[in-house]
Amino acid sequence: MTAPAVSGPTVSGPTVSGPADSRPADSRPADSGPAVSHHGATGPSPDTDVLIVGAGPAGLMLACELVLAGVRTTVIERHARPPGFCRGFNLNARSLDLLDRRGIADRFLAEGPTVPVTTFSGLNLPLDLSTMDTDHPYVLGIAQTRVEELLAERASELGASMHRGIRLTDLSQDANGVTAVVESTCAHDSAKGHDSARGHDSARGHDRPGRLRARYLVGCDGGRSTVRKLAGIAFPGTAATRYTLLGDVCLADPAALPFGPTVTAAGSVFVIPRPGYVRVITAEPEPPADRDAPVTLPHLQATVDRALGRHVELTEPRWLTRFSDAARQAERYVAGRVLLAGDAAHIHPPAGAIGVNVALDDAVNLGWKLAATVHGWAPEDLLDSYHAERHAAGERLLRDTRAQVLLAGGDLAGSHDGWEALRRLFADVLGVPAAATYLAERVTGVGTRYPMPGADGHAGSHDTHHWLGRMAPNLTLTPATDGTKPTAHTEPTAASTTVARLLSGGRPVLLDLADRPDLRAGAAAWQPRLAIHTARSERCPDVAAMLLRPDGHVAWVATADDPGNGGTGPGSGGGVEALRHALRAWLGTPTGSTGPARRRATTRTRRGPGADR
Repeated sequence: MTAPAVSGPTVSGPTVSGPADSRPADSRPADSGPAVSHHGATGPSPDTDVLIVGAGPAGLMLACELVLAGVRTTVIERHARPPGFCRGFNLNARSLDLLDRRGIADRFLAEGPTVPVTTFSGLNLPLDLSTMDTDHPYVLGIAQTRVEELLAERASELGASMHRGIRLTDLSQDANGVTAVVESTCAHDSAKGHDSARGHDSARGHDRPGRLRARYLVGCDGGRSTVRKLAGIAFPGTAATRYTLLGDVCLADPAALPFGPTVTAAGSVFVIPRPGYVRVITAEPEPPADRDAPVTLPHLQATVDRALGRHVELTEPRWLTRFSDAARQAERYVAGRVLLAGDAAHIHPPAGAIGVNVALDDAVNLGWKLAATVHGWAPEDLLDSYHAERHAAGERLLRDTRAQVLLAGGDLAGSHDGWEALRRLFADVLGVPAAATYLAERVTGVGTRYPMPGADGHAGSHDTHHWLGRMAPNLTLTPATDGTKPTAHTEPTAASTTVARLLSGGRPVLLDLADRPDLRAGAAAWQPRLAIHTARSERCPDVAAMLLRPDGHVAWVATADDPGNGGTGPGSGGGVEALRHALRAWLGTPTGSTGPARRRATTRTRRGPGADR
């Protein structure tokens, strides 16, 4: 039975019941907080399918993905109000492609300018993004706070239940779910004199611990994740050796310091223009005695003056902080029924301003897999493939950001001449167009490619079609009007469409580009879980069919010249059996079939369909 509701704060706008709540709107309680109990966990029926801890980019994007797939989803966030500062200011091409696969990229593109170049920190050369295989060959200038607002709006539209001013204090898991102990933070903020719960007075005073029962819990609660610590997940990596100060301030004399880098013999200061203020970034010459001590304006002022060799007055501080070059990654992204995403799973130097983008990538990879597991049709190791794919991506992220930090600040660690020689070598390499495109796709995530399983169940190499494992390009698809008639297994194709539109509902898609009724019939048993679409595309005459995962990645390819005998390469081959193998690997047993027992939450391997083996 459902536990009684305890009043609590919500995000801006009304709290919306999850999609499984079929009660008429006028019969639902006026719920200003998640349904929790002060007396213990609920019975066999959980309060929610998935509890997400943290309403940052990862948590909000994951909520959108889960609710789109029909999963009851609750988000809790310990801060009663969104932050008054902004950590980052961009979305890269990979993030925009992902958002486009859900039909919402235009919301974000309307918010800021686009820039067709990016940089690899330490190299004073722009990377041309126009050569990448993407519909969005640019960086979008948009504040992280606005990204979160747009994602929160989308999650509310879809029906996620979101609550601010609620923090997690403990958790335990068993074979059937996770019990989370939560409490309101608003009374604590009020006692400190903070008006952080303005507009949500009903939450004050309800600071007694309560319990929420969920089938799964996902920690999206940042680099100092409470979820990760409570779940006992190790967080190995490299400790900080260098620290950098960041201040959102005003210049008393705006002409005293130009935008961009100012380099002197004593150091450097980087200035980023923002509406009504500037962001000032400079290295801290010595590690702080207490890295958690607040950064003060006098300390930032002294550090900037030292780096410049002159005084430039800073005023009106909005946000002062420090960051380091620490790089750590969770040992496991999946621990029973507890999972991690975003900064809770990995921290890294901010080189390339990639943090928000990687958080969105984690969420989109996890969302459809977790939804399939909740609904009961996931293959045995599908959820483990989230760890296999995104942990490997995280390892690359940590390597790349650390390399950029070394290139940018190598003079501090050794020979100036040696580091300058390395920079010049990189500059020469980037003069080769293919190398420049490779690096651009790597730093933006556009080149992300996951190993796809072959017929033996093992992850294969990438020696087959170049799209296999990558996000499918956003092909323009025209109706099959050359005499081909849709069959009972084919969805209507009355008008032209695109790959992005086909994926906007969050379902996997079999895209038949060569009128292969054998493939359509072979896949029909997976409907309605699978969408089947027959069309034509002038862009890829060599491709006969593709199986697209909900995240847009190509899981199987049949080429036009394939004899249809099943092929020999992993994840490829034009035969029906090769397709059915891929369908089983990613979509489980066909609809209505009696398959093997579903996964067990307490005994889990780390080897999944996308694992490197």
